[in-house]
Amino acid sequence: MPVVIEMRPKTRWFVSLSLAVVLLLPAAFGWWALRPIALAQAPLEVSVHVGSTARSAARQVHEQGAGLSPALFALLARLAGDATRLQAGNYLIDAGTSPWQLLQRMVRGGGRLLKLTVPEGWNYAQLLAALAHAPGLVDDVAGLDGAQIMQRIGAPAGLQPEGWFFPDTYMYAPGSSASALLARGYHAMRHQLEQAWAQRAPDLPLRDPEQALTLASIVERETGRAEDRARVASVFVNRLRAGMPLQSDPTVIYALGPRYDGSLHRADMRVDSPYNTYVHDGLPPTPIALPGAAAIDATLHPAPGHALYFVARGDGGSAFSDTLRQHDAAIDRYMIKRKPAR
Repeated sequence: MPVVIEMRPKTRWFVSLSLAVVLLLPAAFGWWALRPIALAQAPLEVSVHVGSTARSAARQVHEQGAGLSPALFALLARLAGDATRLQAGNYLIDAGTSPWQLLQRMVRGGGRLLKLTVPEGWNYAQLLAALAHAPGLVDDVAGLDGAQIMQRIGAPAGLQPEGWFFPDTYMYAPGSSASALLARGYHAMRHQLEQAWAQRAPDLPLRDPEQALTLASIVERETGRAEDRARVASVFVNRLRAGMPLQSDPTVIYALGPRYDGSLHRADMRVDSPYNTYVHDGLPPTPIALPGAAAIDATLHPAPGHALYFVARGDGGSAFSDTLRQHDAAIDRYMIKRKPAR
């Protein structure tokens, strides 16, 4: 005679819930794998670096504007037996592309790659010129103004392009578009800036990440040696706290634009421009260049100290001073032509 085991209501509920979870999890995962990836813009061109794992490849894709979970994508690749078969390259993600379809493309490979290096300290105009002359790159932004380009790459309305593209070496496939590369640079800069801002030093005289980016661009252009970055940042932070003008030469050079002849003259320091930090207090209205990660980090973690001045020593480094008298002595010591105190 069979033995009938009666389960308590609580036990039956727990078993039923467990079975439901066991049945639903694979279904939910399958739904995710076949569901279209959310894109910042469509189509979205992304780049995967050489030596990337499935998880790191998905992270790169995510940072370039695709709503792709690195953990779930790594699991999908492992279940499909493709975890070690992904290839570096450029991939075009169209609207409607699913994680499964993207995985298959990465297994097949993205084809031959070309390279464009964007150095720290370039400005937006230099970046556009490089894109226009990059081999194999379709210049689909020629003739567009800054606002139109920023709209095309999915940036917020009203955001000016200067400073918002991360300096790096970008790999791209022949036939790729300039706007796709700009979108990658923009998303990389936003990601870098947001991470750095979240870990910033306390009590900085900076209102938001945009102001941090602007000051970082000045630090980038002012610094000759890497070891001076945090001290240069400290000078400008101290000046902002004291209500002093920044008096940064690179901001004047930026204000002059094509009128800059390679030397700064006394009249240049009086040029009427919101970018002239000898004339106007506070930060200029936008960045003046593309700052790298090191300049952003130095800006958000300035060196301790009370220096308010610095002057180039002539060897790539700078001499720092707490007082104007010390600064004037440093100018005399390094035989640099006297100009308005910084």
